[in-house]
Amino acid sequence: MNEVFRQEKKYFMTISDLLRLAGRLDQVLLQDEHNGSQGYRIRSLYFDTLEEGDFWEKIEGVSLRRKLRLRIYDPGDPFAMLEMKQKQGDYQRKRSLRLTRQDAEAMCRGDYACLLTYRDPFAAECYGLMCRRCYRPKTIVEYQRKAYIAKENRIRVTLDHQIRATETSFALFDPALNTVPVLDPFHGILEVKYNGFLLTYIKQLLGQADRSALSASKYCLARSASLHFGL
Repeated sequence: MNEVFRQEKKYFMTISDLLRLAGRLDQVLLQDEHNGSQGYRIRSLYFDTLEEGDFWEKIEGVSLRRKLRLRIYDPGDPFAMLEMKQKQGDYQRKRSLRLTRQDAEAMCRGDYACLLTYRDPFAAECYGLMCRRCYRPKTIVEYQRKAYIAKENRIRVTLDHQIRATETSFALFDPALNTVPVLDPFHGILEVKYNGFLLTYIKQLLGQADRSALSASKYCLARSASLHFGL
């Protein structure tokens, strides 16, 4: 099990401003090793309770809340990451555990018994929580990401766009998964993640970008779109 504890800030930006910011970040930060010329793809299956408890806690701004998801980076991956993000005041605690593809596919069907085969206590915690509170697969969200890293304070800056989702299929590994946009193609999301404090030169660099604070997560954007439009 891997664990990180950090602050996270999210901002809504136009694609043109994201591209300008990427040009500046190219000059001062390290690129994520997975970036490539166009960044990399992320696909996540989110779980929630029958009554959408995690969704509504986020919308209502509950100070202590969580999100549970399975994440992959390519439909051909032989594994998936089971992740739990917990909001604790100004900080986010994220724990993750690598699952086999077979076990991840079982969880996509709502079968969590596979977690009992892992010795990590985090797996047992997730199993108990998901069974006790009746968690079910809710939506798959995917998007394109370009990430930058500063080793100091474990700073990570990510630029996300082409955000799409589906609630008609929970086949996380399907290479032909049919998704629909939940954010118009002319906008994206900037995320800044850091431990302790944000270095001044990065803060000044980000301050030059035209952006507005975003309170909703990608999961909430996807759920809000489906609840509003009946997707």
